[in-house]
Amino acid sequence: MVTKEKKSFFERLTGAQRMDENETAGASLPIYEEEETTQFSLHTNDEPAMPVTQPSWSSPSYQPQAAPQTMPENNDIEGQLTIDVYQTENEIVIKSTIAGVKPEDLDVTINNDMVTVKGERKNEEVVEQGNYYYQECYWGGFSRSVLLPVDVIPEKADASLKNGILTIRLPKADTTKVKKILVRGF
Repeated sequence: MVTKEKKSFFERLTGAQRMDENETAGASLPIYEEEETTQFSLHTNDEPAMPVTQPSWSSPSYQPQAAPQTMPENNDIEGQLTIDVYQTENEIVIKSTIAGVKPEDLDVTINNDMVTVKGERKNEEVVEQGNYYYQECYWGGFSRSVLLPVDVIPEKADASLKNGILTIRLPKADTTKVKKILVRGF
């Protein structure tokens, strides 16, 4: 009589098969070596691919290398803001961290059902490329457009910048009001 073992949930889900100890003794399974790394390099067709180097962080003799230029000198490229959008009972609120930008350097527009925030973060200090250890901050123009989930009253919108956080408050339009129309006869 052959007894059939019931497959586990994982085996049914993935199609994996349970192996006996005898079967694994001769099988050669790939083992991840600590020295192995997988490297990816992203680039556009307009710029040459930059070599990817994998520093040995565990080695005490690690010497920092100059960071590759991450921000191309192209005026057509804009950074994109990260935002939070939420609603209260009476308004839609949009928040974004915009450190290092003066209020007069921001442009907030409302067009139909979309809000657009544009600006520029200027780096006032010039640092030679070879002197960077890390270069992660974005300097230059940025913008973000947000589709609004409900109708708002653009004339009553308010935007403020405090402690590097832009807050835009958009009062909701009351679309639930019912207006009765008198029918006139001629």
